[in-house]
Amino acid sequence: MKTALVLGGTRFFGVKLVQSLLDNGVSVTVAIRGNTPIPFSDQVDTIQFDRNDVESFHTAFEGREWDIVFDQICYSSIDARNAIDVFENKTKKYIFTSTLSVYDIVDRELNENDFDPYTYPIKYEEQDDVTYQEGKRQAEAVFFQKSPFPVVTVRFPIVLGENDYTQRMIYYIDKVINEETIYLRNLEASISFINEDEAGKFLSWISSTDFQGPINTCTNGTVTLKEFIAYIEEATGKKAKVEISQEDDKQTPYAIPSTWTMSNQKATDLGFQFQDLHVWLPELIRNSIS
Repeated sequence: MKTALVLGGTRFFGVKLVQSLLDNGVSVTVAIRGNTPIPFSDQVDTIQFDRNDVESFHTAFEGREWDIVFDQICYSSIDARNAIDVFENKTKKYIFTSTLSVYDIVDRELNENDFDPYTYPIKYEEQDDVTYQEGKRQAEAVFFQKSPFPVVTVRFPIVLGENDYTQRMIYYIDKVINEETIYLRNLEASISFINEDEAGKFLSWISSTDFQGPINTCTNGTVTLKEFIAYIEEATGKKAKVEISQEDDKQTPYAIPSTWTMSNQKATDLGFQFQDLHVWLPELIRNSIS
């Protein structure tokens, strides 16, 4: 791979992806919507476009080709369909950032076969008309059933890191520090995570392989919500106030009713070496407090 286009490379693990590509000598173009300053501005080319404006989406990339296109900002079947129209004959492979959310919560470790995008019925709908889960399912279905180029969909669990703009982990830390009640459905429910550095490196790495299809990507190990809270208690020196509640209006981030984890065995078998969740998560929590 010599050239790559990244849609959504201006924040969080998109930045880590761009950095990994640059470290590997790839010529990178970052597609941006506005004039927000981006990291690496002196090391990458930029293209300004509006994905929600079909004409802008088409004209912005006319006359250009890339070995790989990374799509971090596709959330619906219509997004996927438009991307296929735009990038047909412009790339050798398309890597779409998908999610653990394509799977239902079934209280066991999930593998790639638990959601089949090759046979999933397609409905062309806008992002605002579907749930996040359905939007990502539909996008995967369109890419695998309609795309003329090879596609990889990387299914991430919740991504954590110092640049996490969602601030979901910080929410918990602040609740503990301020001695405020945290409402959860099930303290014994386990969850998968990945950190932003690992997420960016994996996207870059998988693009250098011949793999095609959906693939789960998560750190080695899982953590129960009880263990997650305990790491925060240890880092803050304070006891968390936790109440079990099934009321929707009281729920907090990660308030899953039962275990929601994925297997990374396929990615491991391909040769990617994942980190240990129980090593980096406590360190991230400590660094987020200091």
